[in-house]
Amino acid sequence: MTVDVLTHDEETASAPTEAPASTPEVSADEATVTESASPASPSEGDASPAEEEAPKPKRGRPKGAATASTAKKTRTVELTLTVTGTADGEWQAELKNGSKWVAKGLEIPAAAVSRAAKELHADLSGPIDEVINQAREAQAAKVAALEAELEKAKQALAELDA
Repeated sequence: MTVDVLTHDEETASAPTEAPASTPEVSADEATVTESASPASPSEGDASPAEEEAPKPKRGRPKGAATASTAKKTRTVELTLTVTGTADGEWQAELKNGSKWVAKGLEIPAAAVSRAAKELHADLSGPIDEVINQAREAQAAKVAALEAELEKAKQALAELDA
């Protein structure tokens, strides 16, 4: 045999034992290392440049109009209106904004309290109207007693003049 033949025979003999170009021969240890590292390696053509340079997500709430919530955020204001009444029918109002007094000791007519309660809610107007009616009856009784006392005083004066 000539050297040419041996070379040709070695190429022919070695060709079937070589693996195809798409699957290189690798030992089992190297194959597992290559497979696990291949998805993360940027040297392959699968990853795009944008994915390679993607910034890390920031902590906290995202800012900007694109991430803004569509829910309406309402600001609540704490106003405390206290209306007090006496059995004589005298009413007062006090208004507090948070912990700051806006108005104290404002005299309010009973009719205005009744109208306001009716405007706010029927459950409020019922008890308030009862208190106002009791005060009205008490005042009517007081007027009747004072008129009777006035009549006695007029009669006493008339007797003294005679």
